[in-house]
Amino acid sequence: MLAVVIGLFYLLRSMMSLFLLTFTFTFLSVQLVRAVQKKFPRVKPVWVIVPVYLLIIAGIFFAVANYVPQIISQTAKMFTSLQKFYQSDEMKSNVYLSVVYDYLQQINLDAQIKTAITQAVNYLSSIGAMGLNIFLSFLLSFFYTTQVEQMNSFGRQFLTSKYGWLFDDLRYYGQKFVNTFGVVIEAQLMIAVVNTALTTITLLVIGMPSVIALAVMVFILSLIPVAGVIISLIPLSFIAYSVGGIRYLIYIIIMIIVIHMIETYFLNPQFMSSMTHLPIFFTFVILIVSEELIGTWGLIIGIPIFVFFLDILGVHSIQKNNPKKKINLKKLR
Repeated sequence: MLAVVIGLFYLLRSMMSLFLLTFTFTFLSVQLVRAVQKKFPRVKPVWVIVPVYLLIIAGIFFAVANYVPQIISQTAKMFTSLQKFYQSDEMKSNVYLSVVYDYLQQINLDAQIKTAITQAVNYLSSIGAMGLNIFLSFLLSFFYTTQVEQMNSFGRQFLTSKYGWLFDDLRYYGQKFVNTFGVVIEAQLMIAVVNTALTTITLLVIGMPSVIALAVMVFILSLIPVAGVIISLIPLSFIAYSVGGIRYLIYIIIMIIVIHMIETYFLNPQFMSSMTHLPIFFTFVILIVSEELIGTWGLIIGIPIFVFFLDILGVHSIQKNNPKKKINLKKLR
């Protein structure tokens, strides 16, 4: 059954973005509804979701109208300043930076930057398709969450059908999937928000330019477990040195070290206390392999998928809200 499910997802891999976005939006929406219903049991999901989604839509329109043009202009300035700094005499004459300069010359950075810009233009040309996926995912998650009780009731009818044994297996894998994938994505999203907030505050304090563009970049990279914070150090370091010299570079390095320590010793235990942490070696290997197999999405969902299979194999499991309660496969069968 698991092989059949994997085969179906492989055949529908062109719709993977729609599936993953719908699941993520729905999972977060249902979690919000359950949190509100714990304090106000009589509140219906529609009373919670409609105001929240209206606020999100209003926020998106406000951001598109006010901040998207700023992000585009600041990103262009950021790339221009990086290229000027890379080609400046200061970088060539500095003893330490000359080593980096020689290495960048060997890998032909100019050609890679032009290739990256070309790819960025191609991505922008397909923004309509991505925007449609986001809109459909947003709409589907809205309909599911507003009728979550009816959806659950309808789903339970399959368990008493003629092929109930088949849907028992599907329910088992579905519960495992939600407990692993959902919890990890939710936790990583919260970690990304905290990392971005701390980074943005630091950038504003030291007076870095293009803060909005840098904050967006840090948030996207923070969705990559463990490696995201480290990867963000490279562009932030170049921009900091080009703006304020070695003093700003030290500030950025200290900031990244502090944020990485906060993520490692506080955020991860706080947001992922119900799961066993993977060794860093496994984390990086999974990110490399999943990016090769799945693409950009692999950097975000590679860890949850790996943990899901560890749960299926019985290596370790994630138990949401009740760590002592485990699903007994024999009873389900």
